[in-house]
Amino acid sequence: MTDCTSLSFDFPACRKRRVAADFSGGEITSNGGVLLLRQADRLSGLTACVARRLIDARQRGKVEHDFAAMLRQRVFALALGYEDVNDHAELRHDLALQTAAERDRALASPSTLSRFENAAGRAWAWSIHGALVEGFIASHSEAPEELILDFDTTDDAVHGRQEGRFFHGYYDHYCFLPLYVFRGERLLVSYLRPSKIDGAKHAWAILALLVKKLRHAWPEVRIVFRGDSGFCRHKMLDWCDSHGVGTIVGPAKNARLNDLAAPWMEMAAQGFAGTGLKQRLFGEFAYAAGTWKRTRRVIARIEHGPKGANPRYIVTNLEGEAQELYETLYCARGDMENRIKEQQLDLFADRTSCHRWWPNQFRLLLSSLAYTLLETIRRIGLKGTERARAQAGTIRLKLLKIGAVILRNSRRVRFHLSSACPDKALFMLAAERLTPG
Repeated sequence: MTDCTSLSFDFPACRKRRVAADFSGGEITSNGGVLLLRQADRLSGLTACVARRLIDARQRGKVEHDFAAMLRQRVFALALGYEDVNDHAELRHDLALQTAAERDRALASPSTLSRFENAAGRAWAWSIHGALVEGFIASHSEAPEELILDFDTTDDAVHGRQEGRFFHGYYDHYCFLPLYVFRGERLLVSYLRPSKIDGAKHAWAILALLVKKLRHAWPEVRIVFRGDSGFCRHKMLDWCDSHGVGTIVGPAKNARLNDLAAPWMEMAAQGFAGTGLKQRLFGEFAYAAGTWKRTRRVIARIEHGPKGANPRYIVTNLEGEAQELYETLYCARGDMENRIKEQQLDLFADRTSCHRWWPNQFRLLLSSLAYTLLETIRRIGLKGTERARAQAGTIRLKLLKIGAVILRNSRRVRFHLSSACPDKALFMLAAERLTPG
C-alpha cells in the first residue's frame, strides 16, 4: 500500500468555500455496522463454537492471538468486504473490528493470519462443518416437519499450480469443484473437491451423515433430497428409498425418455401448430435406466414454442400431482444458485489461492461462516422488513458499511454512527432483535 506523505490536499471549492482533506481525523471507521455481526455471532455462538473445536498446537506461553479472535477477525472482515489477508496490515488497527473481535489492542497481522490458515487440516474442516450443522439444529425451538436438502456444485477457478488442480471439460478451465448443501437459505455444507471427479462424488456419504445427524435430533422429521441431473445416481436413489428419504432429482435428457414422453410432445406440437401459442403440458411414466434395479416414477414437463420442443424430466419417489411437484417443489431448487452466488461474488468463497489443499478448504469455510452470520442478520434481524430478502452484498452496503467515530477509554467504547445513515431505523431494529435474550 502506498504511504501518504502529504499532510493535506485540496479539492475544488464548494460555493466559495475551500475544500481540503487530510488523514488526521483520528479513530474513524467505515465499518460501524460490524456491531450487527458481533450481535449475530453472540446470539448464535458461531465463532466461539468453532474456536472450541479447533485444536491449537501452538505453545501457550507464546500465543498472543487466540483462535476465537482470529476467526472473528477474518470472518467479520470477509462480511465487511475485505477479501485478502493483506488487508489486515492496516485493518488490524481498526477499533471497530477490534471491538467486534472482543479485543482492545491490535489484531493479528497478515503473517499471523497466514500461519493460522496454513495450520488447517481435515480435522478442522470436519469440526467446522459439525458446528454449522449443530448451529442449524440449535436455532430451531421446535422440530420441523420437513427438511428439503439442496445439493449443488459450482466451479472455483484455481490461481496457479495448486494442489488438486485439474482441468474440467464442462467449465473449460482449471478449477476446483466445491459441493454445497443448503436447507432453504441455511448453509450446511461447503466441501471443496478437485474437479477431476464425478459431480456427485461424496454426495451420498454427506447425505447419509446429514440424515443421521438430523434424525438424531428430530426422529420424526421428513427429509427430501433435491438435486439436478448431476446427482441422479441409482445408488443414491436406492439408499434414499431404503432409509425413508424423499427424492426429487432431474435426470439428463436421453432418447429413451423422449420416446416415452412422445405422446405429450406430439400433443404439445399440435397445440402450438393450431394456436401459435406456446404449449406447456405435464405427464408421467415409469422408467428405468440400464443400471437401475427397478423402475421409477418420472414426471415430464413438455413445452413447445417457436423454437420447437423443450422437454424436462424429474425422477421422484414423492406423492403428489405432477405439475405441482415440478413447479412448486423442484423448480424452487434454483434459489440455491443465488445463495452460491452470494458466497462467491459477495463473500469471496472462490479466493482459494493457497498452494496447499486444506488451507483452501479452510478459506471456503471462512466464507461460509461469514455467510452464516449475514444469514442470521437477514433471518432474525430483518424478518418482515423491506430487506428481509436482501442479499449479502446489499446487507453489507446498507447496514455494515456505516461511518463512525469511535471513542474508547478504560470504561467504555462508544460508536458515534453517521447521522446521515439512511437505514438507521432498520439498523436499530436489527440490533434490538439480535440482542441475546
